[in-house]
Amino acid sequence: METIKTLIIGSGPAGYTAAIYAARANLKPVMYTGPEPGGQLMTTNDVENFPGYPDGIMGPHLMEDLKKQATRFGTDIRMGIATAVDFSIYPYIVTIDEEKRVIAESIIISTGASAKWLGIPSEKRLNGGGVSACAVCDGFFYRGREVAIVGGGDTACEEALYLSKLTTKVHMIVRKNQLRASKIMQERVKKTANIEIYYNADTEEILGDAEVTGVRIKDTITGLTQDIAVEGFFVAIGHKPNSDIFKGYIDMDEQGYIMTTPGSTKTNLEGIFACGDVQDKNFRQAITAAGTGCMAALEAERHLAAKELELAIQ
Repeated sequence: METIKTLIIGSGPAGYTAAIYAARANLKPVMYTGPEPGGQLMTTNDVENFPGYPDGIMGPHLMEDLKKQATRFGTDIRMGIATAVDFSIYPYIVTIDEEKRVIAESIIISTGASAKWLGIPSEKRLNGGGVSACAVCDGFFYRGREVAIVGGGDTACEEALYLSKLTTKVHMIVRKNQLRASKIMQERVKKTANIEIYYNADTEEILGDAEVTGVRIKDTITGLTQDIAVEGFFVAIGHKPNSDIFKGYIDMDEQGYIMTTPGSTKTNLEGIFACGDVQDKNFRQAITAAGTGCMAALEAERHLAAKELELAIQ
């Protein structure tokens, strides 16, 4: 069975940054990219808020740059999915693609979180053409325009308020007869003049050929439909952290986000660190993910150094 000094599970800004730091520290990192190499940014067109790119950069291009940088310093990047883990005894065992088992002396989990989507065909077809799951990432592109957002929880309210500062009007589509958000968030949304809420409303179709031109909603009580002219469509019905295979070993909150020590990427298990969106439900930005990737690599280095010292003493 292959023994890996530093195993990075998942790619994206967090994983690639961890790989860069780990490789430069001679930790011999091996990365298994997961089912979506590059993560959510692979479906993002223009990224304008990642430092170092004054003219912006395409999401896939940014991920390719990070991959090249990680490879340059010696990261062994492999296609493959971690399908099972055994964290009961150190060093840990990880199964790749349900077949290959590897031993890992340190593990950096950077599996990210996946946005929840409505599941309608036009949503997928127009993803990148006006459909987005991140208002903070893409709201800037709709300054002075009208947009729609789906969702009724705290995230949806936060993003609607953010969009209201950039756009002329935000059409908020809520499936139930009330918002699910906290009372203070509900009050803020309702007091914002350019946010219009549609209750008991289902999104039937996002309109447009190559770019979003509107949204068709259906009243769940009357059955009547109406078309709303918008140029951006934001989905804010939540994210699901990709953490299922770690359940039973790693401490998580009720939503499945991995819990880390405050100010650290340490999990409840020695030598296992979590970075990026799999442990961050508040910011979910590429730059914050990259920052925690750096932290995870530095902490993995300290862990391995301590283990080497223990062996030397023995």
